[in-house]
Amino acid sequence: MFYTRAMRVEIHEQPCRSALNRVSGMPFRWSLNPYTGCVHRCTFCYVRGFEARADRPSDDRYGRSVRVKVNVVEVLRAELRRRSWRREEVTIGAATDPYQPCEGRYRLTRGCVETLARSLTPFSIITRGPLVVRDVDVLADASRSVSVGIHVSVPTLDERVWRTTEPGTAPPRRRLDVVRRLADAGLDVGVAVAPVLPGLSDRPEHLADVVRAARAAGAGSIWTSVVNLRPGTREHFLEALARDWPQELARYERLFAGRSYLPEPETREVTAAVRAVAAETAAERRPRRADQPRDAQLAFAV
Repeated sequence: MFYTRAMRVEIHEQPCRSALNRVSGMPFRWSLNPYTGCVHRCTFCYVRGFEARADRPSDDRYGRSVRVKVNVVEVLRAELRRRSWRREEVTIGAATDPYQPCEGRYRLTRGCVETLARSLTPFSIITRGPLVVRDVDVLADASRSVSVGIHVSVPTLDERVWRTTEPGTAPPRRRLDVVRRLADAGLDVGVAVAPVLPGLSDRPEHLADVVRAARAAGAGSIWTSVVNLRPGTREHFLEALARDWPQELARYERLFAGRSYLPEPETREVTAAVRAVAAETAAERRPRRADQPRDAQLAFAV
């Protein structure tokens, strides 16, 4: 165990028994998380619910401890060699950010990307971490052999909402720069306008600003979802809401009374607004520079 310098975070090096996780109820069947825990400490993070069920801290202590699966690349390599493996798509980062700061030291996500590509297994990545641009070389190499999708989460451009609800993340504009740099390398990169927070980041004009900025950066795909507040996440989020936006507390208590997810009729306005602007701006998307010589593509990312 040791502590990082930027913020007091306990880093625990722990070997894992398995790398690939079968997933149900999601748009993908397999996930891969090189780390457990995340220093981004987003108040709305649904992983807090998983931590609570595992009897681990889901309150303000969440994000102060990260478990590093030091052998995950070797375990993944062995799992991909099994005759039963069908090379189904794997999503990296469904329950942690694979490019949080400790990846700079351990390089486990990079190793997993290389291993998946060598086994001809398609994969996608979900991240808020600018460190992903470090791996543009292996991502570009992988994309020549398998389908590679990168999704950068940018829920809002509002500075107060960002600073308050995503305290450990890079600024939204910096994440959009990441989108630009990945698109310039010819990679398939999209933006997740998610999660949208009712009353805080759901105004149509604000959602439109995010979509237009994402398109200007080169995002090929744009999707959205409204926050879900499962037990474990709900308690922490509502506590933070009472502190930072007390006038919104009654709204959330009403919206999420007895449920974790809002029904489609109550999220339709948000999804429709994002889809409309995404469709309207599809032709405005800044084209990729995939026709550049390889050296030119990578020069900016070194």
